[in-house]
Amino acid sequence: MTEPLENIQVDAVITWVNGNDKNWQKKINTYSESKINFSSENHLKRYNSIGEVDIAIKSIIKFAPFIKNIFLVTDDQFPESFNSLKSLAQKKGVNLELVDHKVIFNGFEEYLPTFNSCSIISMLFKIPNLSEHFIIFNDDTFLMKEVSVNDFFINGEPIIRGEWQPFNENKTLRKSYREVLTFLNIRKKKDKISFKTLQQNSAKLAQMDKYVRRFHTPVSVRRSTLTNFFKEDTLLRKNIQHRFRNQDQFLLSSLSEHLEIKNGTYHYRNSSQLTYFRSYKKLWMTKLKLKWYKENQSKLFITFQSLDMANDKILNYILNWIEERLEKN
Repeated sequence: MTEPLENIQVDAVITWVNGNDKNWQKKINTYSESKINFSSENHLKRYNSIGEVDIAIKSIIKFAPFIKNIFLVTDDQFPESFNSLKSLAQKKGVNLELVDHKVIFNGFEEYLPTFNSCSIISMLFKIPNLSEHFIIFNDDTFLMKEVSVNDFFINGEPIIRGEWQPFNENKTLRKSYREVLTFLNIRKKKDKISFKTLQQNSAKLAQMDKYVRRFHTPVSVRRSTLTNFFKEDTLLRKNIQHRFRNQDQFLLSSLSEHLEIKNGTYHYRNSSQLTYFRSYKKLWMTKLKLKWYKENQSKLFITFQSLDMANDKILNYILNWIEERLEKN
C-alpha cells in the first residue's frame, strides 16, 4: 500500500564556496596557520569546482517539485549563473535565495570569517523564513530521479539513512603505536579530523550509546528540534568558535538526527539509496555505475566527489549524462 504524500512545506539548503575566487583565497590564507598553495593538486581537489552547485540547484528544481525555497549559503559570493538559475526557479514556482554568512551569524559575528563547514552548518537553522522541515544538500550531491516528500519525511518525521555502529573508543593499539614512535624518536603524523569522529561527537551530545554513521546523502531536519536544543547558546558558541575544523566539534546534521533518534521521532533506512563516485579511472566503470543508477529504482541520489579530477573524456561523458537527465521531459 502506497503511503499518502506528506502535505508539509519543505525547503532545501545548500552550503557553497567558490574555491576559485581570488578574494576568498586571499581571505583564507590571512587566517590559516599554513598558507595554502591553491595550484597544488591536493588543494585543487579540495577547493576547485566546475559548476557542481549549478547542477545541484537544477536537479532540485527538476526532481523535487515539492521544494518551495532553495537557500544557497555563501560567504559574500554568488555563482556566475545565479540570475539564470533564479529565473529558472521562478518559472517552476520555486524561490532561490542567497544567504550570506553574516545573516546566519547575526549576533555571532565575532566568529566570522569562518572557513569551517562544521561551524557554517551549525548556523543553518537560523536562516530567516526557513520552514520547519528542510533538507541539507551538499553541492556535489544531485537528484537525478524524481523524489517526493516521503523520501525525506514520514508523518512529519525525518528519514535517517546510515549504519548503526559502536563508538570507536578502543585506543589501546593506537596508544601503543604512538609510544613506540616516541621511543624511536620518530615524528608522529598529525591526526586527521575524520567525518566519523564528528558524527560520534554529535551522537554523544544526544546521550546515545552508539551512533548512526551517515551516508553521503541529503539530511532531513526539523528546525524546532534544533531551536529547542540550543535555547541556551553556550554549546553552539563553543562549536562555531573554530575558523577551521576541529576534532572536538559536533556536526549539526548528525546531532539533529541523533536527537530525533533519542526522542523516537524518526524513520530509519539502512540503505543509502546513493550511487557514489570518488574515483574516475575507468570510463567503462563510470558508464556501468551510471547505467545501474538509472535502472535501479531504489537509487535516488548521486554524488560526484572531486568531479574536476576526472580526465576530459570521462568528465565530458558524465556532464553529458547529467545534462540529458536534466533536459529530459
